Amino acid sequence: MATNKTQQTDEDPADFLNTIENPTVREDCFKILTMLEEQSGLPARMWGTSMIGVGSYHYRYASGHQGDMFLAGFSPRKQQISLYLTLPSQQRDQFLAILGKHKSAVSCIYIKKLADIDENVLRAMIDASIQYLLQTYPAES
Repeated sequence: MATNKTQQTDEDPADFLNTIENPTVREDCFKILTMLEEQSGLPARMWGTSMIGVGSYHYRYASGHQGDMFLAGFSPRKQQISLYLTLPSQQRDQFLAILGKHKSAVSCIYIKKLADIDENVLRAMIDASIQYLLQTYPAES
């Protein structure tokens, strides 16, 4: 069975964020990092070479595929910041309706800068994502 490319690493998220050339994006990413840690009570970790997330959960699909992933996270990309938050569809739609300027795909929410969105809504989305994933994938005993 194939292993996931995105694995938690020992790299320091701050070191990674300090490599971002655009000062506004870098500052926004540090704020998102702080939000994730404050909302989760967990330290942020690097996942792969460009994703930052808090906590982890183990998933197992009916197909047999399984792995570990962070509960909530983000990645600074060239054109925007990708937010990785997992919510049930209806709850996700309700949050996105009040989030502010963004684009979204099935598993990502894209923002250009924090000033475009309501940070309190983002904090609530982080909380909801963590709660949902912990309920959906309870730790195996």
